[in-house]
Amino acid sequence: MSMQTFKNIVLQRLHPEVIDRLELQRVELPVGREIEFPGSGIANLFFIEEGIASMTVTFKDGFEVEVALAGPEAILGTSCMMGTRRSLNRVYMQIGGYGYSSVMSVATREFKRAEQFHDLTLRYLQAQFIQSAQTAGCNARHSVEQRMARWLLLCSDRVGDRVLPLSHEYMADMLGVTRSSVTVVAGHLQERGLIHYTRGKITLVDLAGLEAISCECYRVVRDHLRSLADRDEAYGA
Repeated sequence: MSMQTFKNIVLQRLHPEVIDRLELQRVELPVGREIEFPGSGIANLFFIEEGIASMTVTFKDGFEVEVALAGPEAILGTSCMMGTRRSLNRVYMQIGGYGYSSVMSVATREFKRAEQFHDLTLRYLQAQFIQSAQTAGCNARHSVEQRMARWLLLCSDRVGDRVLPLSHEYMADMLGVTRSSVTVVAGHLQERGLIHYTRGKITLVDLAGLEAISCECYRVVRDHLRSLADRDEAYGA
């Protein structure tokens, strides 16, 4: 495993002996795979290699809204290592892929060494916090069109593809708006030649055009996620 080439940003940076101690197991992560569920214990840590997961807040009436996206930069389940006994959020795959898992007791033991894995995990958690905070502000301040452009660009960045297997209904859930609002905005974006959509699939035609109408929140999150992989001696990585 120590000689494996990884796509996950954190795994790429870990020393071979750390990879060995994490005892990673490859796992398939199909669409809909539950990583965390509110009130449930967290048994494993997950490193996404391909695919996108959503972290959502779920309300008593069943309504949920996305607060963070996770792709190949992600370590899912980290709250357990911070002392959380049961998950407060739902985390599940919105675009299928695969990754690696580590049993939580094994991962926690490595985390408590307070070495490289500890530092990179904290750096990822900071990036997740910034994304969630920016999403909260974005949802309160910016139009549905700006928010949709931001969200589509962030999804595309993570999968490395302009074609996204996403339905209007799913996007409405993630953006916390009605399906009809998504349909209207998507129609406007298609009329302007920025996207092309068919049932269950959206193609981003003009990335620069989408970024131009997106709010600044896209660039804030994108740039911070990019810095996650930068060498920083202060983190010992």
